[in-house]
Amino acid sequence: MDNLSPAMRKPVLPDDHLAENRVRFLTHESIEPNQVRDTILASWWRSRRWKVAADRIDLPYVRDPNLDLPLTRSAEPIMQKLLEQLGGQPISLILTDPAGVVLSRMTADHDLERHLDRVQLAPGFSYAEEFVGTNGIGTALEGGRAMHVFGHEHYAENLEDLACAGVPIHHPISGKTVGAVDLTCWRRDAGALLVALAKSTADQIQQALLTDSSMRELELFQAYLRACRRTTGMVFALNNDVVMMNDHARHVLDPRDQSVLLEQASEALAGGRRTPVTVDLPTGLHARMHCQPVHGESRVAGGVVHVRLIEQDDHPAAVSGPLLLPLLPGIVGTAALWRRASDAVDRGYRAGEWLALTGERGVGKLVLARAVHQRRNPTGRFHVLSLPTGPGWADQARKELLDPTTDTLVIRNVDQLGAQRVNTLAATLREARADDRGGPSWVVVTLTTGGADADLGELLRFVPSTVEVPPLRHHIEDLRELVPFFLSKLSHGSGLTCSPEAMQLLMRSTWPGNTRQLYEVLKQIVQRRRRSGAIQAGDLPPEYRTVSRRSLSQLEAMERDAVVQSLLDADGNKAQAAKALGMSRATMYRKIHEYGIVTPTN
Repeated sequence: MDNLSPAMRKPVLPDDHLAENRVRFLTHESIEPNQVRDTILASWWRSRRWKVAADRIDLPYVRDPNLDLPLTRSAEPIMQKLLEQLGGQPISLILTDPAGVVLSRMTADHDLERHLDRVQLAPGFSYAEEFVGTNGIGTALEGGRAMHVFGHEHYAENLEDLACAGVPIHHPISGKTVGAVDLTCWRRDAGALLVALAKSTADQIQQALLTDSSMRELELFQAYLRACRRTTGMVFALNNDVVMMNDHARHVLDPRDQSVLLEQASEALAGGRRTPVTVDLPTGLHARMHCQPVHGESRVAGGVVHVRLIEQDDHPAAVSGPLLLPLLPGIVGTAALWRRASDAVDRGYRAGEWLALTGERGVGKLVLARAVHQRRNPTGRFHVLSLPTGPGWADQARKELLDPTTDTLVIRNVDQLGAQRVNTLAATLREARADDRGGPSWVVVTLTTGGADADLGELLRFVPSTVEVPPLRHHIEDLRELVPFFLSKLSHGSGLTCSPEAMQLLMRSTWPGNTRQLYEVLKQIVQRRRRSGAIQAGDLPPEYRTVSRRSLSQLEAMERDAVVQSLLDADGNKAQAAKALGMSRATMYRKIHEYGIVTPTN
């Protein structure tokens, strides 16, 4: 590589200093500041946690990796052309799958090729970071971005003579990481241009992947987007190369359940089955799945799959498995994610485990703890301690934790404590666990997601089990039960209901304040109208009669509310509403579209 520019020969850091700091790291000594790049140091720490050997290379081997892939078809011609352009210079071009397994290697220099064989940088071996430590391939895949690793930056000493630049390759349609391209040369020849060349090669491969995908994946992607727009339920889309899944499916379904559904959907689509398929899932849930093939230009491009969870009674042939609990007292909601959290809290009570309940503000952490207590010990004393409670809060916490008359104690607002108070509370919990004079049999600590500034690690040692209570948007289907439940409480059972149109609008909201926000909205509605009949779309506050997802300024919100009110006054007549506001019909239509206003039906 005599014709390389000076920039290619410039080392990242002085070799002697870098080598010394690598040895210091491996011998658990402190490292001189600014002598190791942050990305490399982070990778060294990961390599240590994975217990990667620094003095040898011993990698897993895949005997027959799958080479019949869109990635290999797209990459091979590009890499071959680049190899020819390099004119025999000692650079090796390497293609891997997403797990770092080398699929192909092209090298024009025999000395470099023999050295790569010795360090097992060859087809079939995995250069994932967890096996070989810091290196261009594995560290790029781990970090999800382009990465160069030169000389002594490598974790394994056998790689110190090399320099490599790796870039992840993403599928141009799904965005999924499908592999990586890596350029490796001798350390003495490396420089910034190596990274630029690797990035350019990855870009060319991604463009070729898009061409290879042609209309097949595009048709599937468009069908998937149409399905997601039309439903709030769970949607999958898949073919041999691509799997897509909406947020609702990811949040509701356990990964094991997802895997089974995808396998069953693949079989159903391959067999051309159009009728709904009932699937028994590993977690004990039951689902009904409808598969709809998507046809491309010349053949089936894959399929879109709609999934709905069903009760076991709806599926007589279901295999017996773990059943979800009956509803807890004062609790409604049958969505899988909510029931799973409820079941986990109940199991914690029965096992006598102290729990931490985490979740966003307003999701119902305290309500859930109270419901489990009432189910298992309805006559027992349930007490809530909200922190901080003034100067004597620590003494109060100690008193509550040692009070034998309390059966269940919930400690709230822990996330509002500073570091010193968190340590004080942790010491109090330790004292309570060690005290044999009795105290609450069940202690629950509630934590608001994103609310803790202090490190809670020491405190959570004494509350070993954690249950996450899902936000309302992740079990939005429960609105169909929550709304009637809240309306019955607020209207004192007078029969106030919610119309389908109003319910549809409520289900389109993201509910950042969760069930507490829903309760407050319904409370406002009940206070403004008679407590019988059905709530209509026009009874909802203006912000719930739109489907806009962007945040509005105060002026925009006022304008939106005025447009909504004028449409209500005009019974949905847009021309009349526009005239009342002194705007043209074209402007009225634009405002309706801009704010996502759902117009009332005549």
